[in-house]
Amino acid sequence: MNEEKQKQLAEKGWTTTTVEEFLDLTPEESAYIELKLLLSRSLKERRESLHLSQEALAQKLESSQSRVSKMEAGDPTVSLDLLIRSLLSLGVTPKEIGDMFAVKT
Repeated sequence: MNEEKQKQLAEKGWTTTTVEEFLDLTPEESAYIELKLLLSRSLKERRESLHLSQEALAQKLESSQSRVSKMEAGDPTVSLDLLIRSLLSLGVTPKEIGDMFAVKT
């Protein structure tokens, strides 16, 4: 949010905060969420770069299209394990996954 917008909101009695403060997240919880979102975005980018539909990926994973959609959207019901296994099934190497984490830190 730009400073002018923040100033206008403050003048009307509103306060602005970070997502972490609003949700009362610890730094560890925030980092965990960021990593899950990083993997979710990477999965979608990899799927699209391979010109696969969500349905085609779901068949490859023996899952459903709706589950793939949840994976790509960062749904909290999706485990890190499933995201990593899905990336590996698309040919992403363990080193590439490690590199994704290294870029984030």
